[in-house]
Amino acid sequence: MTESVDKQELGKIQTPWHTISDVELIKSLNTNTESGLSEDSIDQLRQRYGWNELKKAETKSLLAMVFEQFTDLMVIILLVAAVISTIIAFLDGESGIVGYIEPIVILLILIANAVVGVWQESNAEAALEALKDLMPEHAKVLRSGTWSTVLAREVIPGDIVEMTVGSKVPADVRVLKLLTPSFRVNQSHLTGETKDIAKHPGPLDHGDVVLQDKTNIAFSSSTIAAGSALGVVVEIGMTTEIGKMQKEVTEANEERTPLQEKLDEFGNLLAKVIFGICALVWIMNFRNFFDEAHGTPIRGAIYYFKIAIALAVAAVPEGLPAVITTCLALGTRRMAQRNAIVRRLPSVETLGCTSVICSDKTGTLTTNEMTVTDFFIPDRLNEGYKAFSVSGNGFKVDGKAEGLSPDYFNDSFRQFLLSASLCNDSKIESDGVQYKIIGMATEAAIRIAVEKIGKTDNSFKKAGYYSEHVIGNEFKKLVTLEFTRERKSMSSLCNQKNTGRNILYVKGAPESIIERCSRIHLSNGVAQMTQSMKQDALERVVGMSKQALRCIAFAYTDDCRELTDYNGENHPAHHLLEDYENFLGFEQNLIFLGVMGMKDPPRPEVKESIALCKQAGIKVFMITGDNKLTAEAVADNIGITTGNTVSLTGIDLNKMPESELSKALQDADACIFSRTEPRHKKKLVQLLKSSREVVAMTGDGVNDAPALQEANIGVAMGIAGTEVAKRASDMILADDKFSTIVAAVEEGRSIYNNTKAFIRYLISSNIGEVVSIFLTAMLGLPEGFTSVQLLWVNLVTDGPPATALGFNPPDLDIMKKPPRRHDEPLISNWVYIRYFVIGTYVGAATVGIFVYWYLYFDGGDSHPLVAYSQISNWSECPGWKDFSLPDWNGLDLSHHPCLYFTEGKTKASTLSLTVLVVIEMLNSLNALSEDTSLIHMPPWVNPWLLLAISGSIVLHCLILYVPFLNEVFGIVPLTSQEWILVMIFSTPVVLIDECLKFFGRVRSRRSQVIHKKDK
Repeated sequence: MTESVDKQELGKIQTPWHTISDVELIKSLNTNTESGLSEDSIDQLRQRYGWNELKKAETKSLLAMVFEQFTDLMVIILLVAAVISTIIAFLDGESGIVGYIEPIVILLILIANAVVGVWQESNAEAALEALKDLMPEHAKVLRSGTWSTVLAREVIPGDIVEMTVGSKVPADVRVLKLLTPSFRVNQSHLTGETKDIAKHPGPLDHGDVVLQDKTNIAFSSSTIAAGSALGVVVEIGMTTEIGKMQKEVTEANEERTPLQEKLDEFGNLLAKVIFGICALVWIMNFRNFFDEAHGTPIRGAIYYFKIAIALAVAAVPEGLPAVITTCLALGTRRMAQRNAIVRRLPSVETLGCTSVICSDKTGTLTTNEMTVTDFFIPDRLNEGYKAFSVSGNGFKVDGKAEGLSPDYFNDSFRQFLLSASLCNDSKIESDGVQYKIIGMATEAAIRIAVEKIGKTDNSFKKAGYYSEHVIGNEFKKLVTLEFTRERKSMSSLCNQKNTGRNILYVKGAPESIIERCSRIHLSNGVAQMTQSMKQDALERVVGMSKQALRCIAFAYTDDCRELTDYNGENHPAHHLLEDYENFLGFEQNLIFLGVMGMKDPPRPEVKESIALCKQAGIKVFMITGDNKLTAEAVADNIGITTGNTVSLTGIDLNKMPESELSKALQDADACIFSRTEPRHKKKLVQLLKSSREVVAMTGDGVNDAPALQEANIGVAMGIAGTEVAKRASDMILADDKFSTIVAAVEEGRSIYNNTKAFIRYLISSNIGEVVSIFLTAMLGLPEGFTSVQLLWVNLVTDGPPATALGFNPPDLDIMKKPPRRHDEPLISNWVYIRYFVIGTYVGAATVGIFVYWYLYFDGGDSHPLVAYSQISNWSECPGWKDFSLPDWNGLDLSHHPCLYFTEGKTKASTLSLTVLVVIEMLNSLNALSEDTSLIHMPPWVNPWLLLAISGSIVLHCLILYVPFLNEVFGIVPLTSQEWILVMIFSTPVVLIDECLKFFGRVRSRRSQVIHKKDK
């Protein structure tokens, strides 16, 4: 059974679980804190609530996924062409594989594309399975007064559970009682924030709070970082927070990428054009159905139907799917070299039109390594405090305390360092090259700061860690008084071995510590801490907080009261340490030592990357679980904040009407979102997409999976990211850096430009083939090409140059242009006109050389010349009287002169095919840039293109001069004189395109002027 939870049956409670009292909570769940649920009620409750497990996702069958790959219009066009080609080859009585080469090649291309599509879809569904890996296997529950271990899936609402350090929370559990002084849970997979969260019993005052602030609920699959506690299960399975996450992952819409949409539009247009031209050619040749050369009108109709199909094959860019896939694959390789690992090929191009990047703060914009940057300590009496800055970032001891001299290492400063070292459970491990921190990030930052400060101490000359040198063999840590939210501090009771006295070292929130300080340790001794001294210290703390620094104050006391001679668990006062409410009493009459300020520093390169985004017209939205002031300070520090910046909290997002929020997002140049929770990310993506923005969303936790799938580009963290986030994403950052996203956007723009380049190239080539066949049919000429020849040109000779265009270098100003519009056409009307002109010349050149050979060319092979009226009416040849030709090239023309227009056209067809190949090679050079002249962007800017052109010419020569191959393709070798003729007919295409590029540049400049005037 799956989930069948009826919330109204849960005591008809409408109030959120975190706000009701413990008594009301237990009553509503019909349970008992002393004995738990009764064994007799378990089956009945199971029927009501179901099992505590995540619902299995409904996955598509392999057959369904395969079928979906063949519903694309471009694919359907290719399939129809393949089927009709097969039927015609069968009707013509073709034997062997040669007659069926065309449909076989098309089918192989479609099968390869289908395999890639199915593989990508299978990867996407794997994100749901990864969520299940987070769930625990067992839970300790109280039933009928007995504690027992059961499978986690058997837990039901009302179960009393025990949660201990190192285990996972089996369901959403309301904390009832702490069994240790503190209870901390790591729920980073849900909230995205890495620090452990302290959980406490008792109701919360506010109902409308974000996930991070529900401090009395331990969420399912969270890891218990410290302590143990008792709690009652309130939600299971799909109604838990992680269950809601899976539901959102399942519901997330994966939309087609901009390129896929443009290709769909192009396919629709192409289908209409192909159908129209084929029908027109077939109908316009109706009178020719009755020519004697065909025998019967039905054979004539079939003949011209074959011409129409040949025209369709010419119009369909069979190589386009393969070339696009290859270009995107090349892009993914380049991105991988820049630490961006692309999981779905189409998303490579989508990056190019990204208009908004929604980025997590922690770990992406910042290093996720807390670093002490400033501290201040008491100076001499009446001289206030002395402030220092600490250089270096992250968990490395590179850096030092600026301006600190050895003279400062007096007794006061030593106590400051002792407090920082002893009131600290973190550890440093190093292999001599890299440092590894064990423990909480805050404490690790403090320990690293002590190491940096120690570089100035002349007494430290030996190997090892300075924090250990400060402690030496003098102190033994006896017990730790854990942090509690009531007193906002923690402390360590230590024994000074040489004196035997106990000292309590304390650290915590400055306002709380300073309030409890009665004395201050100055550089020349301990003195009373006056109110003005406290005020001065607090003002300094406020100033540091405005710089987004998290401040920790340090103090100590040698008046340990009942713990003055404490020596272990057997001490009479040990029972006082079992109740955390007694801790505050020990931390009184403190001696103030100083304050450290720390922050999660921005990545060094992030400021420059954000400036580049602004230059490229890309908005940067920062999302964090931190408080609003900290978030705004970080955003200002890294350059996100502009004159029109919106700063909202998670509560604001809940309260604002969607229309108002949507308008605020559209009008803002940058946004800062603080105290957010999972559902906010997905909501932001949906609102931005509804405004036609192309959204890239970063994420690392399970909480991010729905938003990652909803976004146009989901970007997961490679280092800090969970497996769920990675599987839900389109791209993974191997280095977790924001700058890598920006580099990927630049690469995406370049790939789109290159994609347009080879699509322009293929379109102009295919238009040329269409015009050639159309002119041939309209002028009544013999067929210049066979379907096999056209397929060879489209797939083999055109393929390498089209692919090589994917290696075009990016434009120098590529990141100085705004993102292209989501609805910007792949091919503009001007480009269509331009390539229709080029295509018309290609068609005219191929037909022209065909006719020229029959009418005028004297190539030394003594072939007979004929009149244009004869070649344009060749189908009427059997009825001509007094028409005779001399025998030539083994053909018995004296008795069968009409063979000259069928079997005798091989040389003319070869010339026509070679002109088509050479023109398309020259046309690939034209496609290097849409409007830039070859004078300014010469061919050698892309050496891969020159290599590809050379390869295509070699391949063409292969079928020309290898006997077996020229028989297969129905062509013959060319002489040097004939090659000169080919070049004469081919080279004008470069001059024509240069003229068109000139008009394109004039047109572009004019539109820019009009745009400026409109502004």
